[in-house]
Amino acid sequence: MSLNLEALEGHLVTRSYIEGYAPSQADVHVFKLVTEPIDSKYPHIKRWFTHIKSYAAEHDNLPGTSNAGQAFVQAAVGSAAEPEAAEGEEEEDIDLFGSGDEEEDAEAERLKAERVAAYNARKANKPKTVAKSVVTLEVKPWDDETDMKALEDSVRSISMEGLVWGASKLVAIGYGIKKLQITLVVEDELISLDELQEKIAEFDDYVQSTDVAAMQKL
Repeated sequence: MSLNLEALEGHLVTRSYIEGYAPSQADVHVFKLVTEPIDSKYPHIKRWFTHIKSYAAEHDNLPGTSNAGQAFVQAAVGSAAEPEAAEGEEEEDIDLFGSGDEEEDAEAERLKAERVAAYNARKANKPKTVAKSVVTLEVKPWDDETDMKALEDSVRSISMEGLVWGASKLVAIGYGIKKLQITLVVEDELISLDELQEKIAEFDDYVQSTDVAAMQKL
């Protein structure tokens, strides 16, 4: 076996070692195949050889394998193109590894997009909480002769989406006059209390005024 010195020289132009960033068994493997003196046209091999020689006492204990060094080894009858092809294959492997990273990144992005879409779908299908309020409304008659049953029937005749009438009672306010106190539940987005009070005020034969006595969110 011999070395493809041209390929090794080209490799060491930009590198300090056969493989990685520290001496390894790959350097030892190639080092043992270098014969001295080294021709002056291989200055980078000479620099590398001197450096690896300084590790002679540690050669047996250096990490790694000799595999990377095989790229620069050729049979006696082999051509110089063989190690170059091997080096080209190594570079191609690196390119393929990079492509793998891109594929993994693309797959990660696809999975992320699927999770976001699923979350948005669940959020869109989730029933929306309807905001409601319990209201106590007071309706005052004109006088003590006002028909309070007719007044209440008129109030309860108002039908609006998001409005549910509840319990009621008559509360004395003096001089024999009683006001209607009635409870209702409204959906906040659908019912305007001002609009409701305006509708009640239209029963002006019975109704003098209305007031919101209490209001509480459900």
